[in-house]
Amino acid sequence: MGARESVPDGGPSPAGTGKEVIACVGAGRMGAGIAHVFAYAGHPVRLIDAKPRPEEEFRRLAAETLAGIADGLRALSEFGLLDEDDIARILPRITILPRGRVAEGLADARFVFEGVPEVLEAKREAFALIGAHAAADAVVASTTSTFLATTLAGMIARPERYLNAHWLNPAYLVPLVELSPAPATGEDAIRALEGLLEAVGKVPVRCAASPGYIVPRLQALCMNEAARMVEEGVATAEDIDRAVRVGFGFRFAVLGLLEFIDWGGGDILYYASRYLVEATGQERFASPAIVGRNMAEGNIGLKTGRGFYDFSTMDVPAYRKERLGRFLALLRHGGMARPPA
Repeated sequence: MGARESVPDGGPSPAGTGKEVIACVGAGRMGAGIAHVFAYAGHPVRLIDAKPRPEEEFRRLAAETLAGIADGLRALSEFGLLDEDDIARILPRITILPRGRVAEGLADARFVFEGVPEVLEAKREAFALIGAHAAADAVVASTTSTFLATTLAGMIARPERYLNAHWLNPAYLVPLVELSPAPATGEDAIRALEGLLEAVGKVPVRCAASPGYIVPRLQALCMNEAARMVEEGVATAEDIDRAVRVGFGFRFAVLGLLEFIDWGGGDILYYASRYLVEATGQERFASPAIVGRNMAEGNIGLKTGRGFYDFSTMDVPAYRKERLGRFLALLRHGGMARPPA
């Protein structure tokens, strides 16, 4: 998380922190969230307004943005993650600059995030600014949730230093960042961004340039199915959400989806999917070819030693015990672990 004080008049951030300068072109919600993350972790941050605007309007935007970051930090303070005194150290690490000072903001930035609205022309304009002023070796990442890296790479001056970095809101809280490189992206650029994110407490994962990344694609299916069950009268919204919190989400928070398939057995998914297709007449419940292939090859997970994961060299009893410990820790955290009567 993070933020050091951004000065509404765009004054320079203090030097000598020993950490890379981070820049974000776009001072909206995502830009502010990224500034929070890196300033919290001790980095000087340049938050650059991508929109030309009158000075008074810029000052108002800068003040409101900084106030929003400060509110987020105070909320963390209330939950004991930092002391109130820490906020005064964190906020001055952020410098908010108007578009007219983009060259100053990007000159010494090792990593540059693009965070402008999801409009292709706005992206094109932001990348033109970045290409004209960022250092040749800077890693450039778009925070887009809409456009594929393969689409945007053509707008970049140095595509070998470019990839998408999809943060989940609120960016300063959610650990995950989905990294999606383009074919021209160099491995060194990907590794550099992965290293930066891990150093500030984030968890980067890689995915191909495919619509929806990983999490949005999964959650779109789940959210639509939940809404459909309400529409069909299967259950109330309250009961569906209760089931998600203490059953669905509880298990997948420990195992993940594919590990869960292997844990119970891919045969269970295979037959359950066939039943749902037959019972509902809806092909959306059909399992993909890889599930049938695993069934035919006898690779159905933990009980056969291989599924989506390879368990053949694993200490399976120790693995099961470790996962059980995680389940119990979540139960205790949620106040649902009860002693025997």
